[in-house]
Amino acid sequence: MSHTAFLAAAILAFAFPYVYAATSDQWRGRSIYQVIIDRYALPEGADPNQCPSGTRTWCGGTWNSLRQNLDYIQDAGFTAVWISPVSQNYEGPATPYGDPYHGYWIADASQLNSRFGTSDDLKGLSEELHRRGMYLMVDVVVNDVMATSITPDLSTYMFKEQSRYHPYCAIDWSNTTSEEQCWLGDTVVPLPDLNTEDPTVVAGFGDWIQSLVKEYNIDGLRIDAAKHVNIDFWPVFCGKAGVFCIGEVFGSDIDDAALYQGSNALDSILNYPMYTALLDAFTLPGPQNMSAVADMIGQQAAKFKDPTLLGNFIENQDIPRWANISVDPQSLYNAMVFNFMTDGIPIVYYGQEQGFSGNSDPYNREAMWPSKYANSTTYQLITTLNQFRNFLVNNTQWATTPTQVLTTSPYGIATLKGDCVSIMTNIGSPPQNISIPVYTPYLASASLTNVLTCEQWPVGSNGTINAQYSLGGVPLVLYPTTLLQDSGLCGNSDTTTGSATYVSSALRIHRPVIFLLTVLSSLLLGFLSSFW
Repeated sequence: MSHTAFLAAAILAFAFPYVYAATSDQWRGRSIYQVIIDRYALPEGADPNQCPSGTRTWCGGTWNSLRQNLDYIQDAGFTAVWISPVSQNYEGPATPYGDPYHGYWIADASQLNSRFGTSDDLKGLSEELHRRGMYLMVDVVVNDVMATSITPDLSTYMFKEQSRYHPYCAIDWSNTTSEEQCWLGDTVVPLPDLNTEDPTVVAGFGDWIQSLVKEYNIDGLRIDAAKHVNIDFWPVFCGKAGVFCIGEVFGSDIDDAALYQGSNALDSILNYPMYTALLDAFTLPGPQNMSAVADMIGQQAAKFKDPTLLGNFIENQDIPRWANISVDPQSLYNAMVFNFMTDGIPIVYYGQEQGFSGNSDPYNREAMWPSKYANSTTYQLITTLNQFRNFLVNNTQWATTPTQVLTTSPYGIATLKGDCVSIMTNIGSPPQNISIPVYTPYLASASLTNVLTCEQWPVGSNGTINAQYSLGGVPLVLYPTTLLQDSGLCGNSDTTTGSATYVSSALRIHRPVIFLLTVLSSLLLGFLSSFW
C-alpha cells in the first residue's frame, strides 16, 4: 500500500466505527414504536380485506410499505422504530400454527426474508428513518431456528452441523440450565436450540451481526428469548454488533430479570417486572394494587444497573392487548403516562394507540390498516407525551434523573422526575369525590401547567398539589410554566423543526464528520500523491 493510501485508510478507519454506533446514552432519550412488518401497512393496490383478526398467514406488509407510511409514526413524535426480524424464515407448507408472517421462525439467519423485500428495500427503510432523524431497531433471533420435527434437516440452516445445536429436550421451567439448553416450541413446531456455548456458533453469530448492523446501518437490537441463551454469550455478541442491545427476559421476577443488565450481560431488557406491577395497579377490573408500582420503582433502583434504560411497555406481540384486559380507557391513559414520564424508554406496540383489543397470539397481531391510522384520542395523548418528553430530553438532564415516588394511595401514585410531577390514578372514567394530596418541592407561589390539558395548576402551602377527580380518573403531568418556553406546548412557541430536532449526537455529529473526513482524505490523497 502506498503512503498516501495508507494515510487515507487510517483516517477513514478512525472515523467509520462511529457511523453505526448508537449507544445506550443515545437510546435513553428515544421513544420506540414497535411494528410487525407484515401487519403495519400494505403495498399500494393490495386487497385490504384479506387479513381478518386471527389470521395466521401472510397479509402483505413489506419494508417498503412501512417506509411509505412513516409519517404516521413520526407525526406522533416517535424517534425510533423497532421492526420484526429481517432474517430468512421457514419456507414450506403452512404448519398447524400457520405461516411465519411474524418473522420469528428462523431458517438461515444470514439471509434476508424475501417476503418483506430486497436488500435495497431494507437499506431504503434505514436511510429514510435516518433522514427523518429516527433510529432503526431490528429484532434478532439467535436462540433457535424453526423446524417441523425434532430431527430436522440441518442443511437449510446457517449452522449445518449437529454439534452446533443442543440435543432435543423439553424445558423444565424450574431449571435455568434447562431453560437455556432445551428447545422452545413443541413437537408440532419445534425450535431447535443453538449451542451458543460453542466457539464456532459464537464466532459465526458475531460475524453475522457485525455485518448486518454495518450493511443496513442499524442503530439498536431487540433480542428475542434472551434468557434462553447462556448469559455470557451476550457481551461478545453485542460487542461485535457495536450498538444498543435490549433483550426479552420474559417473567415478573425482578431478581432474575436484573441479572441480564450489566457489562457481563445486556445493555437493557424489556421491563416485564414493571409491566406486571402496572397490571396489578391499573387494570379495571383488577387488584388495583398501586403499592405494587411504588414497590417496583424502589426495587428497580436497588437491583438494576440503570433503570433509565429499561424498555417500558404495556403491549407487545406475546401478551394480550391492554384493552382485552382492562375495560376502561382511562386505565390505558394512566399506565401510558407512567411509562412515558418515569425511568425507562417508552415502547408503543402498533395499534395500541387505536384501541386494538386482541387476546393472545394470533389475535394480538392484527392488521393495522382497518384503523385507517386515525387521529384517535390515544394517538393524540401519545403525541403530546412524546413532544413533551422529547423537549425534556433535549433541554434538561431529565432522562438520566432517577424517578422519585412522592406519594402512593389506594387511588393513585405521584412521581417526580427532574422538574416534572406526574400523578396517575386507577379509579377509571367515572367521576369520584376523592382527591390525592401530593407534597412537591415547589413553593406555594409556583405556577405549574398540566401539559396534557394546558390548565394552570395551583400549588398550595407546603408545596401541596391536590389531584381532583370530579371529572374522572385522568392523569396529570405538571411542569413549571416558565420552563415550557420553546416547547411548542400550551401556547409556547416551538423553536425546533420537528422530530429532526431529536437526532442524537450520533446523527447530528458523527455523520457530518464522516462525510468531512471522507472528503478531506480524498483531498489529502491527491495532495500527497504529488510528493510520492
